[in-house]
Amino acid sequence: MTRYFNTEGRCRPDQHYMVRLDERLKVMKEQFVDRGKYFVINRGRQYGKTTTLMALAEYLKETYIVISLDFQRMSTASFADERTFSVRFISQLEALLFRKKELMRGIDENAFQVLGSLKDRTDISIDTLFEGLSALCDASARPIVLMIDEVDSASNNQVFVDFLAQLRGYYLDREYSPIFHSVILAGVYDIKNLKLKLRSDTEHQYNSPWNIAADFHVDMSFSAGQITAMLEEYEADHSTGMDMAAVAEELYQYTSGYPYLVSAICKIMDEQLPGMQPFADSRDIWTKEGVGEAVKLILRAKTTLFDSMMKHISAYPDMKEMLYVMLFHGEQIVYNQDNHTIELACMFGYVINDGTHVRVANRIFETRLYNLFLSEEELSNAMSREAKLDRNQFVSGGRLDMERVLAKFVEHFHDIYGDNGEKFIENDGRKFFLLYLRPIINGTGNYYIEAQTRDERRTDVIVDYAGEQFIIEMKIWHGNEYNERGEQQLTEYLDYFHQDKGYLLSFNFNRKKETGVKTITFGGKIIVEAVV
Repeated sequence: MTRYFNTEGRCRPDQHYMVRLDERLKVMKEQFVDRGKYFVINRGRQYGKTTTLMALAEYLKETYIVISLDFQRMSTASFADERTFSVRFISQLEALLFRKKELMRGIDENAFQVLGSLKDRTDISIDTLFEGLSALCDASARPIVLMIDEVDSASNNQVFVDFLAQLRGYYLDREYSPIFHSVILAGVYDIKNLKLKLRSDTEHQYNSPWNIAADFHVDMSFSAGQITAMLEEYEADHSTGMDMAAVAEELYQYTSGYPYLVSAICKIMDEQLPGMQPFADSRDIWTKEGVGEAVKLILRAKTTLFDSMMKHISAYPDMKEMLYVMLFHGEQIVYNQDNHTIELACMFGYVINDGTHVRVANRIFETRLYNLFLSEEELSNAMSREAKLDRNQFVSGGRLDMERVLAKFVEHFHDIYGDNGEKFIENDGRKFFLLYLRPIINGTGNYYIEAQTRDERRTDVIVDYAGEQFIIEMKIWHGNEYNERGEQQLTEYLDYFHQDKGYLLSFNFNRKKETGVKTITFGGKIIVEAVV
């Protein structure tokens, strides 16, 4: 069977090109499972949780009896009451052991039959379920590890909270009441947030029954080196001649190693780009330009990951506002684990803690958010309307004339917003440039904001259009000295991107300013400076 890049469900190394998980599994076994830890793999949608769980189950099977259940298979009715839940839980366990008969080699058959007989009792409860599970664990030949995937499916169910409370009670007393050696739960929501959804009153918000869980800080994103190793396997099968390290680094720069995004981009390059212009063969596809084209396609795609993002943005207006001010106003939000809005955004995987501040998790999420926020204003925005009217005059011979884009932007901005105050320009000027730029490059070019240079005063926009790259620094004017520092910063950034020409867009509050566009040479680089 020919392997391929998989974006639907669990990845298997014999069927799919995937990052090898051996080092991660070794850490999880030695630092968590072997030590008898209970913990939660809590990551955003399509972050490889199920793949990791199944790989870990295989990794542990020589030492432990691994019972791996999926609460997604249990309907809402399964959580109606203790009896219904307990019967359904035992039924899932029986079905697993029937399918994987090798697990029964370590299970005491008598204890297992006693557990199964509980289903016939009218008075079965979570208490009696755990009495049966305790007896099963006590009689087993090897320690039992319990894994439960998709614990989100149990949210808003008091029965599940009672189930967690029993796990906690037995964990604390397991010297005298045998129970699972290790318990691993996986889902988007952490257990504390499941509790938040159940109890709306403030008194109970942080009274979690799962405070015995160990902190799980294993990095589940892909490094550039891990992506390179995956591409080496692809290259061995397809002989594209790609520079694997360079392509892997480009993939990492766009995704920050988010597993689904890495696989999705590779899948597009492998399955959709062949035959598309200008990708005549695989040597043209597996390049920096090929990655850029795949990114353009995924940004326009309707996926479950992006659907979840849009749903959460709509459901949590405080999170939406936080992301908006981060992106458009350059506000640096200090990370605080006690801030519920920050906690939710981190839990969903849309932002990360960089050590001090919160930042959007990757370029693709960031661009998707920019596109959302800009589209919400595009229909009513005068700059966007002007861009659509001007669009045909900016491209000649397939090349984008960025200098003319800036000149027309300055002209329109002065006409439309010239009388607005300093605060208006400081908050919204850069947003209006993106509103002007997006209709011009839409369909042919990509853009992204360089996160490392974004703050209240400075933002760098990187535009890729028909194989040509444009570096545009947008900044708030704070005097000639600051402007010269901006020119120096831009030349250094141009060196990094191996470019000889860059663009500087300044929003100047000085009433005596000279608006317009001029070209200068600075540090051996050509800089087109536009002032509004």
